[in-house]
Amino acid sequence: MEHFDVVIVGAGLAGLQCARLLAKEGVRVCLADRKRSPAESVHTTGIFVRRSLEDFDLPEDCLGQAVRHVTLYSPARRSLMLESTHDEFRIGRMGKLYMRYLDECVADGARWLPYVRYAGCESDQLGSIVRFESGQNSLSVSARYVVGADGARSSVARDLCLDQNSEWIVGVEDVFRNVPLEGEPRFHCFLDPGLAPGYLAWIVQDGEEVHVGVGGYAERFSPQAALEEFRIEAARFVDLSKGERVERRGGRIPVGGILERIANERGLLVGDAAGAVSPLTAGGLDPCLRLSSYAAHTIIESLSTENPSLMGNYNGNLFRSRFVSRIWMRRLMSWMGSAAMIEAGCAVARLPIFKSLAWHVFFGRGSFPDIEQKVAPALSPRVTTAI
Repeated sequence: MEHFDVVIVGAGLAGLQCARLLAKEGVRVCLADRKRSPAESVHTTGIFVRRSLEDFDLPEDCLGQAVRHVTLYSPARRSLMLESTHDEFRIGRMGKLYMRYLDECVADGARWLPYVRYAGCESDQLGSIVRFESGQNSLSVSARYVVGADGARSSVARDLCLDQNSEWIVGVEDVFRNVPLEGEPRFHCFLDPGLAPGYLAWIVQDGEEVHVGVGGYAERFSPQAALEEFRIEAARFVDLSKGERVERRGGRIPVGGILERIANERGLLVGDAAGAVSPLTAGGLDPCLRLSSYAAHTIIESLSTENPSLMGNYNGNLFRSRFVSRIWMRRLMSWMGSAAMIEAGCAVARLPIFKSLAWHVFFGRGSFPDIEQKVAPALSPRVTTAI
């Protein structure tokens, strides 16, 4: 049986970020995914915020044009326009980025295990035995640590007896390429409890890619039907007839805040599996990069000192306080189920004194705690890209 220091289940951004940082340090890593390529069936819209763009060395050719403008629409389609003097967002070309990161992992010695289904893991003297299945074949490997990067409904979390997400919304979107850009790149965000109960509908355009999507609580709407309805309205804002629809994305987005127990002496969770998503905006890429970098740092320390108890330093309680206000705002969004209530809230937001709050929601820089200041003073995001 082949032995690894770390087996990572899931090759989305969280798993790839953790794997590439570990592999750079010579850690023996196995990265496994049910897909043949991480570029297949991307789930995320891929919006990188300014903090990520400033703190992480994201490849320029994997990013779209910068976005500084946001328009927020009420249920009656009254608009609130917000503008920043900074390059606030860029849409990642996620398939290309994932392949770039995978190439780095393999070049640094990581084992890539594609097209396998995670079938479980059990404790043993060296850590865990991890089982995979592919068609009629099965494969088992041993690992000192197992990393769950397998999404909002993490099977690894279950098998490691760690916390699991219990609250999420469902999002679905169509991605178009080569849509002509009219005006500046912009995010159009629609608060409409009929189209997107508990969340929003969106049009994100940067001149090359356009994402048209809806999200909300699954028990309150039909995501596919809502998206088809919204695509008709989206034609008022972008000329989709001149573009090419290349992909439909969708999946669960955890919105309950980061989980408390996300590590033990056998492994840990990253990304959506750890609940590392803003409960309010459902933004997860910045938390994903930061938490995956800290996960790699924690694993390296535990391996180098042969002290698995250090895994306990990777604790969701260190970060949950930052999520409290966002969790309560999420509760408020869930409670405001009528169009009339949301319309009234939007009217208040257009008042000058409250417009700054809306500006802060979209352009604020507090999406996730500064891990390097809170739990790893010697570590900065720039450094963590090479650990």
